[in-house]
Amino acid sequence: MSLRINSEAPDFTAETTQGKIDFHQWIGNGWAILFSHPKDFTPVCTTELGYMARLQPEFEKRNTKILGLSVDPVTNHAKWAKDIEETQGAAVKYPMIGDPELKVAKLYDMLPEAAGATSEGRTPADNATVRSVFIIGPDKKIKAMLTYPMTSGRNFDEVLRLLDSIQLTARHQVATPVNWKPGEDVIIAGSVTDEQAKQKYPQGWKAPKPYLRIVPQPK
Repeated sequence: MSLRINSEAPDFTAETTQGKIDFHQWIGNGWAILFSHPKDFTPVCTTELGYMARLQPEFEKRNTKILGLSVDPVTNHAKWAKDIEETQGAAVKYPMIGDPELKVAKLYDMLPEAAGATSEGRTPADNATVRSVFIIGPDKKIKAMLTYPMTSGRNFDEVLRLLDSIQLTARHQVATPVNWKPGEDVIIAGSVTDEQAKQKYPQGWKAPKPYLRIVPQPK
C-alpha cells in the first residue's frame, strides 16, 4: 500500500506501553505524530526518543499526541525506556507501539510484504526503512512524511516547525516560505484571487512578483 500526502492514515489496533489502542480512536479530534524505529536498543533512536520526551509538552500545546513505534515487543520497550531516561535525562511518557509481527510497519509501507511476519532474528539493517515520521491531521489524513537513514538522527525541532506550518495553513489560506518560523511573514495562497485578498488583507501586501504576495502571519 503506497501512502502519499492526503492519503488516509491506515487505522490499526496495536499493543503499546500504555495498553491496547485503536489508532484513529486514539487520535480523536486532534493531531498526531507517528514516528518509527527499526529496533529497540539502537543508539540513534535512543537519542531521538529522549528528545521527543522533552518536546512532548510543546506538541501538547498544539493539540498533538505523539506515538512511537519500534519493531520489537512491548516488553522490550519497557527495558529500553529505562536506558533512554538514564542516558537522555527524560522519561518517555508517550506510548510506544510494539510491532513484533511487522503489521504496522507493513501497513505504513515501511517494510515490504515479503519481510516476513516476525521481528525475531531481524537486525536493525533488515528494518532500516522503519525510520519514518508521519504527521496526521484530525481528519485522519497524512499531512507530511519524512524518512531518514539509520545513521542520521532526525531533527524533531523541524517536525515541530513543520507542524506549526501545517496547522497555520489549515486555518488560513496561506503558505509558509523557506525556513519560515512562527511569527514571520507568510505568502498568500495562489488559490486566493487579488480581489479576495483585498478583503482578507485590507492593509495590502508586498508583491515583488504578482504571484509572490507577502503578508504578516494571520493570528
